[in-house]
Amino acid sequence: MQLFKELFGNVLNFTWQELVMIVIGVVLITLAIRRDMEPALLLPMGFGAILVNLPFVHTEAIETLFNAGIASELFPLLLFIGIGAMIDFGPLLSNPKMLLFGAAAQFGIFFTLMVAMLFGFGLIDAAAISIIGAADGPTSIYVANYFNSKYQGAIMVAAYSYMALVPIVQPPVIRAVTTRKERLIRMPYSPKSVSKTTKIVFPIFVTIVAGAIAPKSAELIGFLMFGNLVRECGVLESLSQSAQKELANLITLLLGISVAFKMQAELFVTVETLVIIALGLVAFVFDTVGGVLFAKLLNLFCKNKVNPMIGAAGISAFPMASRVVHKMGREEDPDNFLLMHAAGANVGGQIASVIAGGLIITLVENIL
Repeated sequence: MQLFKELFGNVLNFTWQELVMIVIGVVLITLAIRRDMEPALLLPMGFGAILVNLPFVHTEAIETLFNAGIASELFPLLLFIGIGAMIDFGPLLSNPKMLLFGAAAQFGIFFTLMVAMLFGFGLIDAAAISIIGAADGPTSIYVANYFNSKYQGAIMVAAYSYMALVPIVQPPVIRAVTTRKERLIRMPYSPKSVSKTTKIVFPIFVTIVAGAIAPKSAELIGFLMFGNLVRECGVLESLSQSAQKELANLITLLLGISVAFKMQAELFVTVETLVIIALGLVAFVFDTVGGVLFAKLLNLFCKNKVNPMIGAAGISAFPMASRVVHKMGREEDPDNFLLMHAAGANVGGQIASVIAGGLIITLVENIL
């Protein structure tokens, strides 16, 4: 009877906020399993959200994992090695101007920074929130942790949730700012041969340049480019495969359950969390709009027109954004193949988002 009372008492000790977080955890797990939305991350994140919101459960182990992997910035950096090993920069190197679309599609970051401040967030928290627009989970985690924002949990959940929602969010936005005539523009793909030497030199060159332009991005861009160098060097094939598979999968798993430490009810169930999620959507929308409008601007001066949808692929969500653009192009014209152009802009966005994160850190530190 005493045991029954203790168990029943524990149930009664749930606060409504904890119950909300448990429901959110179940929703994340459901999206991961039923909808296949970023399952490697949303599933452990959802399970962790349930675990840290159970009454009387000690979360020292998760806190230790959080401090060791996220507070130390170790997990995002290691994950970037795996991401770098997955990326083929060939489409970008054969058409370097696609990097411009990656840069233009970071507009949402800086726009959201201003909007977040209008909503009453301080400069540091607004900067951490704005980086959701990078459409790059590890960069969002890195910057939010760098600023030690109290909204880390909401920022991380929003960043990865919107990455998974790219196929839902982007198409209506793209259609709203383009005409059917523009979406029908064909861009014949004539691949230029990219030498092995170029692919090896590129990550080294980018690291040096990015480190000079935005020193605060040097670690992130350096680990991303190191992973790519492991891929392209040709003498570390087994390590490249391990980085792409075992390393990336394991770190993503640990990252997801570590993030849950910041999803405790008292930190997460707030009005500010809802505002942050809304601002994350603003960032994604204006990233997409910025890339598309930049493409339309170029078309005013270029003889060979660019399909404006390519600009939307400039966000960092790789490879989802490029697939969305390619699919939309095929829906308008089954014989229009935009995938390689979109992939070039997409990997350009991967580089640009990391540099943008470094620029945000530098900007805030200079102001303060």
